[in-house]
Amino acid sequence: MKNLLFALLAVLFVALCVNPAQAADDEALIPKVIKVGTMGTYEPFSYVDENNVLTGFDLEVLREIERRDPLLHFEFVASPWDTLFPGLDADKFQMLANQITTNPDRVKKYLLTENSYFTCVDTVIVRADRDDIKSVRDLQGKKLGMTIGDNRALDLENWNKANGNILEITYFENDLPGILVDVINGRLDATVNDPLVAADKAKRQGLQIKAVGERITEAPALYIFKKDEVGAALRARIDAGLKALIDDGWLSRKSIEQFGVDYSK
Repeated sequence: MKNLLFALLAVLFVALCVNPAQAADDEALIPKVIKVGTMGTYEPFSYVDENNVLTGFDLEVLREIERRDPLLHFEFVASPWDTLFPGLDADKFQMLANQITTNPDRVKKYLLTENSYFTCVDTVIVRADRDDIKSVRDLQGKKLGMTIGDNRALDLENWNKANGNILEITYFENDLPGILVDVINGRLDATVNDPLVAADKAKRQGLQIKAVGERITEAPALYIFKKDEVGAALRARIDAGLKALIDDGWLSRKSIEQFGVDYSK
């Protein structure tokens, strides 16, 4: 019994001696200012408010983590979608925050938080007066507009292949507002997107749209980092912050407050 006690004490002693040094090393890797790449045009998750300040759900979650962790100081940098990952590769940013979900290529090349802060949902979006489209299968023979390179476009392509390629997809470069205009004027029958984002864009454009049918996909939104020592240290720190927000219910309350639904789960 005594030998077991001594062994446990020895392990604890080593842990106490090593962990502070490791923690100090990790802290030394954290940049004094962490530049966060984000679109700034993706309401309600990342946008510029009336005071010309970058805000949105994704950024306000980071601001709450920053408020609780004195080691973290974020600077949000607006950049088009197709420049975000190249900017991370080139160290223009230290992390990305833009409702980004996982895929095999991203897992291979980047570090992603283990904890999610939001559940991304995709549904079919149509003109408000359309009653002939009630699900994705009703889009057979109709024109569907998607953003090229978007994860949801890849998900839809996979669905299409698995279901006999029944969909005709037209691709646009980062142009959800343009896609919604084409849905309204009849050049497109529908799109697939996050209903919260689509509703916000449509409201600003004065367009009448609606989400129909079941959820096509559900995926966790994650923060993204470069796959190096700095990225690993940042991910560990932010994952710890996210866990705290999940455990004390802050994420759940924030989602309900902003969207009326708990998208944190």
